Amino acid sequence: MKPTLPAILSFNAGYVDTAGFLALQGLFTAHVTGNFVTFGAAVTLGTTGAVAKLLALPVFCLVVIGTRYLAYGLEHAGLQPLRAMLVLKLVLLTIGAALAIRLGPFPDGDAWPAIVTGMVLVAAMAIQNAVHRIHLASAPPTTLMTGTTTQIMIDLADLAHGVAPEAAGAARSRLARMSAAVVAFALGCGAAALAFVLVGEWCFAVPPAVALASTLASGARQGA
Repeated sequence: MKPTLPAILSFNAGYVDTAGFLALQGLFTAHVTGNFVTFGAAVTLGTTGAVAKLLALPVFCLVVIGTRYLAYGLEHAGLQPLRAMLVLKLVLLTIGAALAIRLGPFPDGDAWPAIVTGMVLVAAMAIQNAVHRIHLASAPPTTLMTGTTTQIMIDLADLAHGVAPEAAGAARSRLARMSAAVVAFALGCGAAALAFVLVGEWCFAVPPAVALASTLASGARQGA
């Protein structure tokens, strides 16, 4: 069975978030609101990376707005915006990988190499978040698993307790989709951690390849 587009996106989100956290002094590139916590920790403990963590949310927000306007422009021109957005994300992940490999390692998270690399990766994942909300809203979130895990537990409890046949069918279908997202995300996290230990900043070479796979999968999805 071929992995679905949301599963590929979930794997890449887990991978990029983990690789960024390990290489860029605790910066979350996909789950950007988590940087509120790590920013507070950096300020309190005097560790580096506070500037990047502070910049992550506004950069994320601006890119999401820009992505939305891009989608409007492409739709007005009669073009399919999904693949264009994924290609743009692929370009940003490729640039981020080149920066990480060329400029890393990053012992100082507040130095310009770490900030530039981090913001490029944040921009790439902002596009992925926008793609999900605009084009894949019926699929489980690909960058944040807390709500998905909560729904999985609720569905398991409902099935164990017993619900109407229609509700049970919907719960089983939802469980399959959401479980795939969580597993893919977790696999991405584990793969990134292992790759970082083995090859350092060269681990960032993987996300562009996965992004290419998601771009190709988007073409199959649109053609379906």
